[in-house]
Parts: sequence; C-alpha cells; structure tokens
Amino acid sequence: MNEFFDELETRSIEAREQDLFARLPEYLLSAKTTVASWGKRFADLDCATIKTREALASIPVLRKAELMEAQQNVPPFGGFANTSFLDGSRIFMSPGPVWEPQAPGIDPWMAARSFFAAGIRKGDLVHNSLSYHMTPGGFILDEGARAMGARIFPAGIGNTEMQVEAAAFIKPDAYAGTPDYLKAILDKANEMAKDLSSIKKGIVSGGALFPSMREEYNNRGVKVMQAYATADLGVIAYESAVDDVVLPGMICNEDLIVEIVRPGTNDPLPAGEVGELVVTNFNLAYPLIRFGTGDLSAILDEPSPCGRTNMRIKGWMGRADQRTKIKGMFVDPKQVAEIVKSCPSIRAARLLVSRQDGGDAMTLQVTASSGEADLQDIAQKLTIICKMKGRIEQVSSLPNDGLIIEDQRDYTK
Repeated sequence: MNEFFDELETRSIEAREQDLFARLPEYLLSAKTTVASWGKRFADLDCATIKTREALASIPVLRKAELMEAQQNVPPFGGFANTSFLDGSRIFMSPGPVWEPQAPGIDPWMAARSFFAAGIRKGDLVHNSLSYHMTPGGFILDEGARAMGARIFPAGIGNTEMQVEAAAFIKPDAYAGTPDYLKAILDKANEMAKDLSSIKKGIVSGGALFPSMREEYNNRGVKVMQAYATADLGVIAYESAVDDVVLPGMICNEDLIVEIVRPGTNDPLPAGEVGELVVTNFNLAYPLIRFGTGDLSAILDEPSPCGRTNMRIKGWMGRADQRTKIKGMFVDPKQVAEIVKSCPSIRAARLLVSRQDGGDAMTLQVTASSGEADLQDIAQKLTIICKMKGRIEQVSSLPNDGLIIEDQRDYTK
C-alpha cells in the first residue's frame, strides 16, 4: 500500500515553494479583482511583485476581529467571499458569530490527507461525532473521509447511548470527532455492555489531545491521530506516524502558505519561536490571505521522519488572544461580556476553563452588583450565549488584570 496520499507530499522543499509562489501573484490578482473587500485592501498592491515569503510579509495580517467586524457591516461574509462560486453550497455559523462558506468541489477543506496519515483507507467505515449543526466541523471531516473512499456514519454530537447502539451494530473501523468524546462513547459502551472493539483508528480535531488521553486510547486498542483545523481554512496540519509511532509535531497541509508571526504584528518569526499561526490559502471562493488564526504555534526546523517534506509545526500551543476552544467550540471574551450585560445581578465575570473527568469544563466566576447574584439566571444565559453548560461561582472580587477567559488546562499531561 502506498505510504503517502500523493507525490506532492514528498516533493522537494524547493519545488513546493516554487510552485506556491509561482501561483500566488495570479491568485492575489483574482482576489483583488473579484472579491470586494480584497479589492479595497489591495488597492495599492502590485500583485505581480508578491513572489516570495519576504514580499508576502508586506501584506497586513487579516485577523478574526477585523473579519467579524466586516461581516457585521456587510453580511454574511464581510465582502471576503466570491459568491459566484457558492450556488448549491452551504453556509455555516461558528461562535462569535463568524460566518463561513463551503467552497465547491470534492474535499473543500482538504481533510483527506489527515485521514490517510491516520491509517484510514478506502472502504473503512468512520463514525463521525463532530457536529453537523450550524458549524462546519462535521462536514469538514465528512467530506475528507468520503474523498478517501471511506464510508461515513454522520452521528453528530450528543445522544451518546444511541451512538453506542449504532456503533455496536454497524461496527465502524474508525472514529472521527473531538478527542474527549471518544472516551465518552467508549465508557458508555462499557456501562451498556456493548462491544466497540471494531474501532481501531481515530482522527480527532476540535480540541487538544492530551498525552494521557492518547495513552488511554492506545491502552484501549485505538490509535488516535490529530488534525488541526479551523472553520475558515479547513485542515491546516495533521499528525503522521512511522510503524504506528506518532511523530512529534504536525505536517502542514499542501496548497497552503503557513507562517508564524509575532502576535499582534505582521512580522514573521524564525523556526522555533512561538507566535501566531498565519495562513494563506488558494481558495477562489473564499480567499484568505495572511489570515491570523489567533492560535499559537512554532515551526519545527527538521523535516518529518515519515518522509513528508512540508513544513512541520509544533501543533496547537494556545491562543494569541483570549478566544478559547472548549469542547470543540470557541468561546470569545465578547460572549462573556454579553452575559454580564444581560444579567443585571452581575458586576463582572471571568470564565475559567479546566479539565474534569477527562473532558473540558468551564466555570463562570461572577461578582454581584449587590448582595447575591441570580445564579440560575446566569447559568441559563451562559448556556444560551456560549452554546454549552458550565458551573457558576460567585466570588467577592476578581483580579484587575484584563483577563476575561483563563485557560487552566495543562497541555503537557
């Protein structure tokens, strides 16, 4: 069996760079002439001169906050999409809210390579537990697996007992979904005395795969690999392995230009330095050029021992801003502010994110306007605004340090 998805993965570093930057000027010109907001941003840009990484770095980074503001002013995509490509496609809403279009064609989020690297092949049956509701997560993995020739059971999220019943009946070869939900399914199967031993492989995204969690899955006979993806860009990078040993870092996807920049600036950083992950795609329907993901990572200087030659990054290392992914969903400081605004009994709030019983948990600490805060009302608002439940804790005071979301998870364990 071929060890690689295609020959692009093993071409020389020089050949890949030459290909990407030979195509870039024409792509930038297309964005400038067919997409309104890029036309404004590139009004004074000579696209023909952007032929190197150094030249690309002269273009300001487009960050999520700016995109969200543009979408509020020009719904739904802020003038950053070429809508002539979107007939017959889907539109998604991610927390923020941020609106994303699905590009046309097979595997529009470029997820197939990550499935191949995880050992999933044509004919395999994949139990997909990422959400198909509003956000694109479920479809990102669904399209990638089907492009591989795998079959998909679109389980979505929740209804864990029903998911166990279904998996025990159809006997999937692989799991796809968030890292911690696989544990929920396997634990529930044990409670129900159902056999899910058919699941030998997993591709997980939407959250951190902690080392202790990976070890537990290995002990339960499931080899789990990660894909790092965003709703805007699709799969940016993915893990690889040699002889079933998962290698450090993640391989950047083909057809993307990946940079690490100093947070809050446009300035690229050298290999090894931690900074914000910035990505340029080649998506004519939704061009994202020097798009700041808000995620922190660093470039690994050495090529992967697996034989793939593309740039490697250390993987997800936290947020350059306070926007934080919890249970596969982003929570933004703006949402915490909205809770405070909608609950008269609150004076201030801080959201704490932790690990409990192998999964993500959140606690909203609040100070009261006077007396006792209405904790039941606050809990309801938290669920409605953040789309998930959390614990409410009233405290006498909060630190005056500007922190709205505090991520207390230890990513080394």
